[in-house]
Amino acid sequence: MLKKSKKLVLWFDEVSTKDVLLVGGKNASLGEMFSTLTKKGINIPNGFAITSEAYWHFLRENGIDKKLKEIFKQFNPSSLKSLRKTGLAARKAILKAKIPEDLKEEILINYRKLSRKYGDKNTDVAIRSSATAEDSKDASFAGQMETYLNVRNEKEVLSSVVKCISSWFTDRSIAYREEKGVSHLTVALSVGVQKMIRSDLASSGIMFTMDADSGFTGVVLIDSIFGIGELIVKGKITPDEFYVFKPTLKKGYKSIIVKNLGRKTKKYIYGKGGGLKEVNVSAKDQLKLSLTDKEILTLSRWACKIEDHYKFPQDIEWAKDGKTNKLFIVQSRPETVHSPKTGMSYEEYKIQTKKTPILKGIGIGNKIGQGSVEVIDNILEIEEFQKGEVLVTEMTDPDWVPIMRLASAIITNEGSKTCHAAIVSRELGVPCIVGTQNATKILKKGQTVTVDCTSGKVFDGKAKFKIDRYNLKKIPKLPVDIVLNLGAPEAAFKASFLPAQGVGLAREEFIIAEKIRVHPLALYHYDKIKDKKVKAEIDKITFGYKDKKKYFIDELAEGISIIASAFYPKKVILRLSDFKTNEYAALIGGKEFEPEESNPMIGWRGASRYYDKKFKPAFEMECDAIKKARDVFGLKNIWVMVPFCRTVEEGKKVLDLMAKKGLKKGKDGLKVIVMCEIPSNVILAKDFLKIFDGMSIGSNDLTQLTLGMDRDSAQLASVGDERNQAVKDMIAMVIKECKKRKKYIGICGEAPSYFPKFAKFLLDQGIEAISLNPDTVIKTTIALAKKKKK
Repeated sequence: MLKKSKKLVLWFDEVSTKDVLLVGGKNASLGEMFSTLTKKGINIPNGFAITSEAYWHFLRENGIDKKLKEIFKQFNPSSLKSLRKTGLAARKAILKAKIPEDLKEEILINYRKLSRKYGDKNTDVAIRSSATAEDSKDASFAGQMETYLNVRNEKEVLSSVVKCISSWFTDRSIAYREEKGVSHLTVALSVGVQKMIRSDLASSGIMFTMDADSGFTGVVLIDSIFGIGELIVKGKITPDEFYVFKPTLKKGYKSIIVKNLGRKTKKYIYGKGGGLKEVNVSAKDQLKLSLTDKEILTLSRWACKIEDHYKFPQDIEWAKDGKTNKLFIVQSRPETVHSPKTGMSYEEYKIQTKKTPILKGIGIGNKIGQGSVEVIDNILEIEEFQKGEVLVTEMTDPDWVPIMRLASAIITNEGSKTCHAAIVSRELGVPCIVGTQNATKILKKGQTVTVDCTSGKVFDGKAKFKIDRYNLKKIPKLPVDIVLNLGAPEAAFKASFLPAQGVGLAREEFIIAEKIRVHPLALYHYDKIKDKKVKAEIDKITFGYKDKKKYFIDELAEGISIIASAFYPKKVILRLSDFKTNEYAALIGGKEFEPEESNPMIGWRGASRYYDKKFKPAFEMECDAIKKARDVFGLKNIWVMVPFCRTVEEGKKVLDLMAKKGLKKGKDGLKVIVMCEIPSNVILAKDFLKIFDGMSIGSNDLTQLTLGMDRDSAQLASVGDERNQAVKDMIAMVIKECKKRKKYIGICGEAPSYFPKFAKFLLDQGIEAISLNPDTVIKTTIALAKKKKK
């Protein structure tokens, strides 16, 4: 019998984070939050913990502690066969055992008490493991042990507790402990019994108080599905995805900077006799987001409060009760992948191939892996997997961990940034691409592939790549702002770790071409489009949007906001759209709205479009998107840059249009600058500077127009060089004029990224900011520092 002084069961309000050794990481965190954060308005379901002392009592009373020692004497960690044999023997020993009477009585007394608290005879509970070594800052144990949901009578509670204890010895849990260096026999398990939330009637999901992929800490990432949240971890469906920007959220802005509709085809609901049942989501509901804006913001505020309380980034599980429509936090633990990394290092993987990728998906992390493909359709086939192979499957779940740690890379059909494959691959440091949809059909057993997580692409064969590693503490500081040229929003969070003072050129073109894909006027005049094929394509891309104009505004605002939030509060200079007619025509529905020009490079582009009555509606939608990013999301660090502005009169027209759309220069700190890329911009610099807040030199166009050449012409490629003296004289003139008038002057052309001597010339002229491509920032900074010393 157990001594009476020992604690078998403790309620959440009796424990805190000081009690990890007694109730495990999960239960200790629930107790801490229940005691402290419910007072701050965060809903947490009540429950109790069966302690680690109860675990040892259970083992010793049945003699299992001795049996386990004998079983693990024969364990060979490098053998999958031995792993399976060991795990099976350990689980059998536990499942055959009986719960000691005193422990059984304690569990039932407290289960009845919990039922009474919720007005039930046999209330529905979740029974989860909580290891005394889990949820530390370097080991999450996410999904390694079993969870039992919708358990709702005394017999099932007792049975589930024993099964939960036995799951401490699942193959995956043993393999995970081996990977993390955690003892199999001296670390104990606690079991949590928590009131269930009826998310089967609503929605549930996961939150991170940082970007799970890059480690950027400025956002809350929420993944959400209909029904009970186990399907997210299992990766059977792609959840809705939301990003909320924390700094402006805390200032009162509704800063939901990203809303992506997932593929929510299935959901878990309550089974009639207990447990869960998988059902289809109706076609109508598949087109709906599983959370309202109000709920997204509420969850995000709660996430910030939890993170502030623990003073550490968190991985949080939440659920919405379909009966009461209330939100609840059901678990929170430290984020274990990025947050332990305290060093100031930066690593760049760069693929060096011109091959066309054979597959695309969501890249997890920024590594590149290579190996021979092994397609595994079923968990029963995992013994076929060999170390160093590329694991290709529909989706992993916790049972796959034993081979995931052996893989050179992982590719799955399904999943999101927070699915099981993504979470575990990050923690194990294995390159991974999820959500490819058809990897198991396209890739063949024995095929050699290169898995590029930096782009989410898979290449046939062994593609060349290189790795550059930098110690950011050793990057010198310069008497000039080094800023970035950025186009792809998905690269922004990672780029934010570079030693840069903001963004000197944020391009809208990539957002429009890759994210929106439809010509803005085709969306504006959607009802007038006669081409049925074009209309069908637009319908497919914009599903869920009755108002096609809103689709353009929302998607452009999101793309802009991701870049602006990554560098907040540093300035982000957003260049207004600068497609040429042939580029606009290539967008879906674009041919109907674009003239054919013999030389689009010097045709209808930039400022001349914005006030033209044909294009003006598109420009107004563009302004609406920028206004949403600044006013709704609170990203006041966005400046606006007007490209290809031939005359001062054009500039005035654009500024007037912007002001009418709520983007008045100077209001709420809005800076509007003009690109200096036409000789007229240089010659009339003083006049342009009377109406604009500064200039950014577009050296590519300034070179072609100064030298009278088309930079798209291969025959003239050798002539078009920014280092030409005429071009340098132009640049020197405009820098001098801007400095004289104390206006902003930077450069966003390609030249400083490729020619260190040219960058040094700019430095000598006293330029305020040099905007570089992300992959050249560190090298150019180091080179400039060396030249400065000389």
